[in-house]
Amino acid sequence: MGATEGISHIGFHVVSFSARDEPRTAARAGRRRVRIMSATLYPSLPHPEPVAAPAARVALKDDGASRGLLDGAWWPRSRDLLSELAALIDVLDPLWGRITRVAVNPKYWPIIPRRVPVDGHIVRVGWFTSEIDPHKLLLLSYGAGRWDLLIIPPETGPDAAARLMAAASGRDGPLLTASALIAADARHGAAATGDEPLAPDEAWEYEGGASTLSAAVPPDDRRGRA
Repeated sequence: MGATEGISHIGFHVVSFSARDEPRTAARAGRRRVRIMSATLYPSLPHPEPVAAPAARVALKDDGASRGLLDGAWWPRSRDLLSELAALIDVLDPLWGRITRVAVNPKYWPIIPRRVPVDGHIVRVGWFTSEIDPHKLLLLSYGAGRWDLLIIPPETGPDAAARLMAAASGRDGPLLTASALIAADARHGAAATGDEPLAPDEAWEYEGGASTLSAAVPPDDRRGRA
């Protein structure tokens, strides 16, 4: 009798356990089917390839060209100085040696970053309201020299930007300051539309000629200054 009760007792529990576990088993199987269907209906998308930032738009004087007042021109794409300087210095480092400091007039830049990370090193940025032309960027390379670039406003059209780049990076000039060059090109554009004639000296500069002042102004050897 004791054995019989033991068997019945065990049988009761076995039957009871199976009955109680059956809905759980069915639920797990259902969840597996849902997961399989989800994986079939919604496959994972491939990761997009990283897009390289566009290179800086810059025109530089050739080695041996007379320095004048500018060493070339830079045409940034925006007023975001942090990202624009990083792209510019990434181009200039292999050409001029590691750029360590930059100075700019804050007039046309809403935010001036104190430091700009560029390819494993930091470039320090300073700003001056009266010592630096608002349309000029000053760059220093420790032990290598100094360079001054015309800053072409980002909103400048491609034709005007091409003229300014050619004028700033020309072999014998220009003798104009950065702001004077920007103003002269604005008058050049107005003259092209028939609104205003160019002064003879300005026309001569844009046609590639050398001003009569060229012989009286010695070359500005910036590359020797730290």
